[in-house]
Amino acid sequence: MFTGIITDIGRIVGVEQRGDLRLRIGTAYDPASIDLGASIACSGVCLTVVDKGADWFAVDVSAETLSRTAGDWAAGTPLNLERALRVGDELGGHIVTGHVDGIATVLEVAPEGDSRRITFALPQSLGRYVAGKGSITVEGVSLTVNTVRDVEGGVTQFSVNIIPHTAEMTTLGALTPGAPVNIEIDVLARYLGRMEELRDVVTA
Repeated sequence: MFTGIITDIGRIVGVEQRGDLRLRIGTAYDPASIDLGASIACSGVCLTVVDKGADWFAVDVSAETLSRTAGDWAAGTPLNLERALRVGDELGGHIVTGHVDGIATVLEVAPEGDSRRITFALPQSLGRYVAGKGSITVEGVSLTVNTVRDVEGGVTQFSVNIIPHTAEMTTLGALTPGAPVNIEIDVLARYLGRMEELRDVVTA
C-alpha cells in the first residue's frame, strides 16, 4: 500500500533478461533500510526487492507487468520511487495499491501561472472511474483531477495541475505530448464500479 507521495527519483542502471526482466535501480535510499522482499512502487508499479547494493536495489518485472505498463524499462530511464506505507506514516496523498489499471497518453502541457496544466487521454472504460476533484495516480504520483470530459472515439480526457515542487521532485516535470503514462484509478471508484456491475447483472 502506498500514498502517491514520491520520495526519490531513481534511475535504471542495469537490465538483465532472465526468465523475467531484472532491473537494477539506482536510489538515494539507505540500503540498510531496504529489506529483501519489500515492496517499492516504481513509477506506479508495485515491485518486490530481490537484491540490493550500496546505492541500488533490484526487482524482477514479469512479462505480464511489461505488457500492461507504460514506459521504457531500459537503462537510464528515471523512475518515481515510493516506499510502502508503514503503520503510523502520514497519509499525505491517497490510498494507492501500485496496481496499474491502464495507460494514458499526454495530450498537452500548458503553463498556468507558475504551474503546468497537463491534459491526458485514456479509454472511456477507465475514464468512467475518473471524476472532477477526485484522486488519480499518474506514474505513481497522487494528483487531483481538475477537469474530465468524454469525447468521440471512446476516449476520456482529463487534466491535472502540476505545481513547481511536484515538477521538480517527480518525473512529471519532463512529460511531453505523446508520452504514455501509468494510470491507477482511485481504489474506491474501482470497487464501486464493480459493485455497480454486479447490481446490473442481478437486476437484469
